[in-house]
Amino acid sequence: MQTLFAIHEDMLKGLTPWIRRGLMDDIDWSARLIGIKGARGIGKTTFLLNYARNIQHERKCLYVDLNNFYFSTRTIITLADDFRKLGGNTLLLDQVYKYPDWSKELRYCYDNFPDLQIVFTGSPVMRLKEENPELHGLVKVYSLEGFSFREYLNYKTGMTFPKLSLDEIVNNHETISREICAQVKPLAYFGDYLYHGFYPYFLNEKNAFGAMIKTINLVLEIEISYLQQIEHRCIPKLRKLLYLITQQAPMQPNVSKLAQDIDASRATVMNYMVYLKQARLIHLLYQEGDQEGKKPAHIYMQNPNLMYLCNYGGVDPDALYKTFFFNQLGYINTLTRADKGDFCVDGNLCFAVGRHRKLPVDVYHAKEMIEVGEKNVIPLWLFGFRY
Repeated sequence: MQTLFAIHEDMLKGLTPWIRRGLMDDIDWSARLIGIKGARGIGKTTFLLNYARNIQHERKCLYVDLNNFYFSTRTIITLADDFRKLGGNTLLLDQVYKYPDWSKELRYCYDNFPDLQIVFTGSPVMRLKEENPELHGLVKVYSLEGFSFREYLNYKTGMTFPKLSLDEIVNNHETISREICAQVKPLAYFGDYLYHGFYPYFLNEKNAFGAMIKTINLVLEIEISYLQQIEHRCIPKLRKLLYLITQQAPMQPNVSKLAQDIDASRATVMNYMVYLKQARLIHLLYQEGDQEGKKPAHIYMQNPNLMYLCNYGGVDPDALYKTFFFNQLGYINTLTRADKGDFCVDGNLCFAVGRHRKLPVDVYHAKEMIEVGEKNVIPLWLFGFRY
């Protein structure tokens, strides 16, 4: 236990400067069991440590990585019991999905240690809530996404711009945009955000894209392979599918052609697309009313940074803008394919993104490279303030 406390203290000492993510204010921290899902590399460990840094009482809080060799002979239950006997009350468990029977042991801790709060992180591929009978109705689950443009802008400028609802953006965008632009030039930061601002690597990595590629390979080789029980020999096919999507996204998928290209069945390609979506590497845009299992209308990369990974000849700006819009709104809102424009948001608002010459009056235009819009023409960058 002393070693675990020492690791905890060393991790806090090496923590990067404080960056308050918006999710920190959304979580009900009074809950006894909290799950935080997020893609690899998105900053879950830093998020837990920042929470730990807020807890001032010495040794009341303990951060533990479930990869630690401690768990070769010990269990989550024995750790939790020993920790609470030493006066601890907040246990932070990182990468919990790598521990066998993690959900059963968390349920035991919940039932038997009412004085202990457990906050754990895991892959977005892992199953919680409805799919997990041990934790059903007990765990509060949240999703940690990459940096929104608002969070990136706040970090770069030292400002504290608040989150905006979609209703505020649609109905008050002219006033809000003017107020923001009176303090900062958002377009001066927008291009850099699209290039490298979604993942936290820009904070301390000189080679952000090298780190991103390494992370994506770990997602394919460990998280998807392990949690979806894909044989390791099939990983090259999954990697090739992701590469082909990166080259063409946004794309209308020809599943038969993709199956031929990666030497797999149509059913396998459909499953792989769902796995890549669950791992936060792509977005699947469906026709309204369609569900997973049907062929998506379009495939997008999950965030604009990913579009630069394999497109060495340059990225199409219009595709980049659409990917940004989908990414920033898709975290909170439901997006489907629109008959008019590009996206239907929450089933009632139609948006066209990027370069459109003439649009119907009932379609909103998220337009690039403008600071302030007018009527149904809204600056694209403002949609980055949703979270």
